[in-house]
Amino acid sequence: MSTKPLLAAVVCGLSGLVLLAGCGRSPQTTFYTLTPLVAEVTTPRLEGPSIAIASVTLPELVDRPQLVVPDAGTRVAILESQRWAEPLKSALPRLLAENISRLMNSDRVSAYPQHAANSADYRLFVDFQRFELAGNTVVVDALWEARSAKDTKSTTGRSKLFEPISSADYEAVVAGYSRAVATLSKEMVKSLRSLQTKE
Repeated sequence: MSTKPLLAAVVCGLSGLVLLAGCGRSPQTTFYTLTPLVAEVTTPRLEGPSIAIASVTLPELVDRPQLVVPDAGTRVAILESQRWAEPLKSALPRLLAENISRLMNSDRVSAYPQHAANSADYRLFVDFQRFELAGNTVVVDALWEARSAKDTKSTTGRSKLFEPISSADYEAVVAGYSRAVATLSKEMVKSLRSLQTKE
């Protein structure tokens, strides 16, 4: 038997295995993180009241490692290769605390679990009703409450935020979420300052 047909068969077989191995590879996973707002403050940090992000809740649909985006009709797509770098239920309290700290120019803003926030002068509770992409717009809808120490006074609010995004790539979507949470932080700070003046 000639070696040429045998060699050709071996080469074809190896090429097929290489192609199958390439097809079997998992797609590269990309991780995203929310970013705080940019507050241009040049004055020294103030010794203001202590503020704790006591509780943040999210819809179960988006409280997962993967980004969730709308699909056809009533369906959604859970993107296995597009993921949050950390759970949103951990990232959002820290992001809110960082934004509020920058807006109030204070180092006394922290993200604590509810049971550890009782000693703070003010506690913030946030319940996200929507945290989703709708067409070319990021939608963040949140109910929130600010309570003073020992629950003597409180103020509540609801922020419905619609942040347009410039492109359909997921980095732009995440940037839209960051901008929406920045606006939410500003609205909460406004009411928090109003609550302080009443005491």
